[in-house]
Formats: sequence, C-alpha cells, structure tokens
Amino acid sequence: MTHVEDELRSQPECWTRAAAEAGRYARELPPAGERVAVVGCGTSFFMAQAVAALREGARQGETDAFAASEFPHHRRYDRVLALTRSGTTTEVLDLLARLRGRTPTTAVTADAHTPVREAADRVVALDHADERSVVQTRFATTALTLLRAHLGLHPGTAVADARTALADPLPEGLVRCGQFTFLGRGWTVGLANEAALKMREASLSWAEAYPAMEYRHGPVSVSTAGTATWMIGEAPDGLAAQVRATGASWVHGALDPLAELVRVQRLAVAVAAARGLDPDRPRHLTRSVIL
Repeated sequence: MTHVEDELRSQPECWTRAAAEAGRYARELPPAGERVAVVGCGTSFFMAQAVAALREGARQGETDAFAASEFPHHRRYDRVLALTRSGTTTEVLDLLARLRGRTPTTAVTADAHTPVREAADRVVALDHADERSVVQTRFATTALTLLRAHLGLHPGTAVADARTALADPLPEGLVRCGQFTFLGRGWTVGLANEAALKMREASLSWAEAYPAMEYRHGPVSVSTAGTATWMIGEAPDGLAAQVRATGASWVHGALDPLAELVRVQRLAVAVAAARGLDPDRPRHLTRSVIL
C-alpha cells in the first residue's frame, strides 16, 4: 500500500478527532464577526476557498480566500488564517512575516516544530493528520473538518459517509476515462478544484473544475464519450441530463461533499495504478515548495 492510500484511508479517524477537539482551539480560530482572509497554497488554497464560503454562508463574518502569493496587502482584515501542512512553504511564511505586528494571524499546520511556529501569532497543530506523502489527502480534509466543527457546520453524517466512500466500489468505468471534470456550488467549488488537482497530481490526468452553473458556459464542450463529469454537492436542475446527452459519464455525489472528495482521492490512486504510475512519486512535485 502506498503512503497516499494509507493516509487517505485514515480520514474517518482523523475527522473524528478533529471534530472532538475543535472546542479547545476556539481562542486560536476566528470568532464570529471578524473580517477574515484565509490563505494557503495548492491544496490548502482550495480548502481556504471552502472555508471562506462556509463561513460567509453561516453569516459569521466577511471572509475571503487567497493564494498566499496573491494576498492583497492594501486590504485590512481582523485576522488572517493560514493553512499550511508543512509549516515551511515559502509564500505562506513570507506573508505571515509581512503581517507581523499589523494583522493578527493564525496558522493551521501538521507540524508546529517548523518555521510557522515563529511566523504566526497563534498555531493550531493537527499532528495526528500529518503525512509522509507528497500528495495531500488527510491533512487537508482534517483541517477543513476542524474548521467546519468550529463553525458549527460539521454534520454527524460526515464520518459515516467517509467510511462509505472508502468501502463502496468506485463508479464503474471511471478508471478508463480520458478526461475528468469536477463541479461544485458554494463551498464545494473549492472541493471541486481540489478534486481536479488530486487527479492531476496522482495520475497525470486531464482534469478540470468549475462552478456548476459555469460549466454550461463553454466547458461542457469537452464532454463526450470517454469523459466523466462529477458533481460534488447538489446539482443544478437539468445539468445531469445535459451531461448525459453529450455521451459523458455523470457522477452525482450523494454523500457529504467532503466524503465525496475521499472518493475522488481513491479514484486518483486507481487511475495512477492503471497507468503504471506511483502516486507517492508525483512528477515534478515536492512535499513543500521552499524557494
């Protein structure tokens, strides 16, 4: 079993612990009413998109998401929340250094014994969700689970759905598809972006992601026999029929959206295996980008 497989299978236990411990981190995480920016790189940026949409949707405060390298320094926030698995990513550390003494910062990381400990004002360490793999799985979803629980939005079905996502067979025929499109709405747009990234990283697949309603505005043109469109969350009316009419496979995510992401992680590993690739050694990638 690869590191990726081992780590993605541990997610139900990681989520259970994160949800149970959310209360102890209440002082470190943004309270309701603050104006917050959530930042990260790669997978962590896509989790930031999900967190921002969840927090605004819960009316707990204006919340924006940015890639750490694209943070708008002319804007003012009550707090910046940084997501960084390694605690060593250059763009995140540079941003936290620039914000020191000007904007309060909190970092959520898998390893507090790294430079992020000194760079951020406060640190939340999810060391039980740390990973050996280059391709992120359990840290990202565990961090999002922690933040969902902090917002009061962690559903009781999420862990059970994750177990289902790990146990049930993948949709038939997907491993042979030549192109994958992932769609989301609201907070699941970030999950769709992450799903496409997982397919690219682990299996070198042609994978794209869009807000579900935007799919009709051009991207649907790539859908045909031998491609797959996967909806994470509730689909807009009529979209499933439109996709099926192209000849593409339609996958409707019936589980909790975060559990659907677990299914996509499994698909990425399965496609990698079918193509003779090692998902623990993704092409041109390292565990942390240090410049």
